[in-house]
Amino acid sequence: MPIVAQSTETTDWVSRFADEVIEESERRAPGKPVVVASGLSPSGPIHLGNLREVMTPHLVADEVRRRGHRVRHLISWDDYDRYRKVPADVPGVDKTWSEHIGKPLTSVPAPKGSAYPNWAEHFKAAMVESLAEMGVEFDGISQTAQYTSGVYRDQILHAMKHRDDIDAILGQYRTKKAPAKKQQQKPVDEAELEAAEGSGAAGEDDGSSGAAGYFPYKPYCGNCEKDFTTVTSYDDDSTELTYACTECGFSETVRLNEFNRGKLVWKVDWPMRWAYEGVIFEPSGVDHSSPGSSFQVGGQIVGIFGGEQPIGPMYAFVGISGMAKMSSSKGGVPTPGDALKIMEPQLLRWLYARRRPNQSFKIAFDQEIQRLYDEWDRLDAKVDDGSALPGDVAAHSRAVGTADGELPRTPRPLPYRTLASVADITGGHTDQALRILSDLDPSNPLGSLDEARPRYDKAEAWINNHVPADQRTIVRAEPDAELLKSLDEQGQRSLRLLLDGLAANWSLDGLTHLVYGVPKVQAGFSADATPKELPPEIKTAQRSFFALLYHLLVGRDTGPRLPTLLLAVGQDRVRALLGE
Repeated sequence: MPIVAQSTETTDWVSRFADEVIEESERRAPGKPVVVASGLSPSGPIHLGNLREVMTPHLVADEVRRRGHRVRHLISWDDYDRYRKVPADVPGVDKTWSEHIGKPLTSVPAPKGSAYPNWAEHFKAAMVESLAEMGVEFDGISQTAQYTSGVYRDQILHAMKHRDDIDAILGQYRTKKAPAKKQQQKPVDEAELEAAEGSGAAGEDDGSSGAAGYFPYKPYCGNCEKDFTTVTSYDDDSTELTYACTECGFSETVRLNEFNRGKLVWKVDWPMRWAYEGVIFEPSGVDHSSPGSSFQVGGQIVGIFGGEQPIGPMYAFVGISGMAKMSSSKGGVPTPGDALKIMEPQLLRWLYARRRPNQSFKIAFDQEIQRLYDEWDRLDAKVDDGSALPGDVAAHSRAVGTADGELPRTPRPLPYRTLASVADITGGHTDQALRILSDLDPSNPLGSLDEARPRYDKAEAWINNHVPADQRTIVRAEPDAELLKSLDEQGQRSLRLLLDGLAANWSLDGLTHLVYGVPKVQAGFSADATPKELPPEIKTAQRSFFALLYHLLVGRDTGPRLPTLLLAVGQDRVRALLGE
């Protein structure tokens, strides 16, 4: 069933942008589909920072679609960009790939062992798979296909005809000219290169200037296929263009009105596409807010092509706990596919939906993921009982599905931290996992582990791949006789109280009440006494009791939540390890 259109009375950022986009689309292109756009460069692993470039317009497009409007979400695959450097830590890639620097990404071999025909398709495929799992609907456009088939020929000729106008705009922002003898453009600073990787920009220059003038077009060499080329002459009437390659020395003269082996430089290419596709909404990375950046300059150049700059926010960076800003060319950064191995798509969508685009946030692959899941489950419960705030309801709605319907979800969404603990303790034994999870609520036991999937599988993947070995839980094989023998009367009594209550409290809630209640009873209070009714030293006694149990069960000061641990170990083994 399609999801009911979200009320525009909510104050969430998506609804506000949807209002603006619908109004602007009706002004610019009445009666036509609303066009929103993203750009991704498959120069290496497409990471979670790049995902914001897609999720921001996706969420807005989906809200527009929920309101009954036709929408196109374009993803431009910038696969005709130059191969700039060899990413670090990419399996199947070695230093020999540096031989391909300067070629189009679609002309670079895929990593060894890949099933895909080239570099771009290899890294594009993983992102396409992740977007499908997340319910992101889009129209993909290969820039290699666009340029090599001549789709942009008229736009290229138009840009060359108006190269002086483009150069004048770019000249307003140039602060460092390259030496004329080298006939190169000004260097692009590293910040913009990084922004380019995060927002679809390819990190290209703004064109070459030399004795022959400025040209916003760069051919790929007909001999070595690389873009170390300089246009040395161009005739507007005949469209004859001559270029020379500084890499291999090759030179040739071609007719640009029939030549398809080159592309407009990035700062011209991007606004050209805005005009060509009629883009109404497209976000851009925060680095594009600086003077002379691609988005700022593009806002002026787009008029040369008869278009208007899209509306859209600058979006802030997405980080990973303990890591610096992500860069696909540097490698070693998590991708959406990596995140989806350990979290359900609803949670990942929610992380992008609940924060305004200009708010940075981090995605945790460490213990923080358990807290995030707890927060998500609390929101889920509040939405169900009607107590959630409107903005939170809107973010939740955008997370659980799209205008086409809800995403598949776990039938019995048990707490993630509980599932992780069970997966940790059972070490892949599914029959044991089912036994433990069924004991969580004996009145409504799991009939099959599939009822807890895919959340259980995500939690198991997190335990196996992101929890250090020294933090994994290994239950003792034999009782700690020395520790048991050293216990004073109070310690012995605490264990006796726990053991006497196991059978009657063998459920998650029952064991929670029991383990917290033992120190209260020992101090002369009721097991049901609330924290307000208890002196502060009870907390100290509880911590000491918990530490004792952890030492006796797993030989450490800490471990999984004790109720879950007790269920996982099983009554008979718990009794043996506690000295009964």
